[in-house]
Amino acid sequence: MIKKLLFAIMLALPMMGFAQSKFGVINSQTLMENMPEMKDVQTQLETASKKYEDEFKGLQDEFQKKYTELQSMEESTPQTIKDRRMQEVRDLSEKIEQFRATATQDLQRQQEQLIAPIQQKVMTAIQSVGDEGSFTFIFENQIPVYVGKDAVDVTPLVKTKLGIK
Repeated sequence: MIKKLLFAIMLALPMMGFAQSKFGVINSQTLMENMPEMKDVQTQLETASKKYEDEFKGLQDEFQKKYTELQSMEESTPQTIKDRRMQEVRDLSEKIEQFRATATQDLQRQQEQLIAPIQQKVMTAIQSVGDEGSFTFIFENQIPVYVGKDAVDVTPLVKTKLGIK
């Protein structure tokens, strides 16, 4: 009988601690979008993207010009000249593909570098709200299946901490 009572107490203790836990949910995507710094990041990325687009357009125009010249060569043009022009078109095509890959990687790297400090700022604010509110866990609230009445949406608290309206 005493063993059963001790066993029941041992089972109940962790549940008592769990019942005293405080859970929060947050939509960090909304927070990030509302950060004033994100507008600056978007402007910088759009500027860089526009420069890459302009360069890409120039390469495409050059490719189209060389391809048109190749197509318009007469039958009497020596084969070696045609082969050389064909090689120029192939080289330019490879250059375009390489440029596209490099530009994509560079824009992605720039985005990661520009967003990292903002993400860190948001994480620091979430941790601060978690500590101040004595939350046990704060979960991402992107696609909740169910949020109970005991879960607190801490998004407004973190927005206040970050100075976002």
